[in-house]
Amino acid sequence: MVFSSSRRLLLFAIALAVASPARAELAALPVDAGAPAVTAVSAVTKTPFTAAKHVGNAFKNLDPAYKRASLWARAMSFTVGGTWLVPERQVAALPLGTPDVQALRDNRSAPTVTWIGHATVLVQLDGVNFLTDPIWANRAGPFGGLVGVGRYTPPGVPFEDLPRIDFVVISHDHYDHLDEPTVRRLARRDNPLFVVPLGIKAWLADRGITHAVELDWGASIDVKGLTVVCVPAQHGSGRTMVDQGRRLWASWAVLGSRRFYFAGDTGYHTHFKAAGDAFGPFDLAALPIGSYTPREIAHVVHISPEEALQASVDLRATHFLGIHWGTYGLAREPYDEPPKRLAVEVARRGIDPAATWVLKPGETVAW
Repeated sequence: MVFSSSRRLLLFAIALAVASPARAELAALPVDAGAPAVTAVSAVTKTPFTAAKHVGNAFKNLDPAYKRASLWARAMSFTVGGTWLVPERQVAALPLGTPDVQALRDNRSAPTVTWIGHATVLVQLDGVNFLTDPIWANRAGPFGGLVGVGRYTPPGVPFEDLPRIDFVVISHDHYDHLDEPTVRRLARRDNPLFVVPLGIKAWLADRGITHAVELDWGASIDVKGLTVVCVPAQHGSGRTMVDQGRRLWASWAVLGSRRFYFAGDTGYHTHFKAAGDAFGPFDLAALPIGSYTPREIAHVVHISPEEALQASVDLRATHFLGIHWGTYGLAREPYDEPPKRLAVEVARRGIDPAATWVLKPGETVAW
């Protein structure tokens, strides 16, 4: 179904005006005896990052010059300029890979990464399986996806084919990164540990998901032998008009026999180099390459393909994985433009294209 721009604006306004439901479950989910072991939250030694600061009730980005467009300007841009309304920017499903489901389930040691779609990747490292910003929903939006932005490329791995998930990292609370139906399904199926930025633990608890830990920038936790570090991003948060900036946003470094970086959503700033200096070189960096338009609004909170490649240089990443594109009708750029721009920048910089990955949804590579 295609909505008119006026109806989409109305739906968007309703979604923002109505507070996120806090439907606490009758009882918390049972703790699984096989759930991942967790050590106490601690500060990482030699981290350059201090705790996130506030302006009033809202968290603050590192860049003192940071200034986001108004909520109204963003709503109007989102409503009248998305790919669903511009004829020359109509979307088509990306070709899917063929996941080897049995190999993913049997893997006990090989480091692999599988792009599921959007910002969701399945990472296998040192015998541990974890997901980033999991979303299997057909629509990203409030009320369990009743309204919102439609998905045009299906998940690369069906939910029921996933291996057991040990933990999940969430970058922030926007609907396309924190999807209520998906986290509920994961909690029911595997009861993974949810590792989240400040404020999201309470949101999960309101939904009966209590196997969670929240971290501030510069803090870490050990999960089954991997160190998970909360590092800054330049973005924002909020699921309604009344909770803007109330929950923290973050990127994540996961350190084991290999080093993995997940950016979530972010604009470009010095935090990439700081993370690279503190925890790099990274063996793999998963960085967003889509949703960078309209540039006058998006540039402070979403990196372009060219900036993503520079961020991978800052992180001293051996391998680059482009994510956050080709899945939901969120942006103004043509849906298939991000990998094309990335390839041009790779050639311009003389970077080995074999180390710069744009995967099919469901495709797995070793790293």
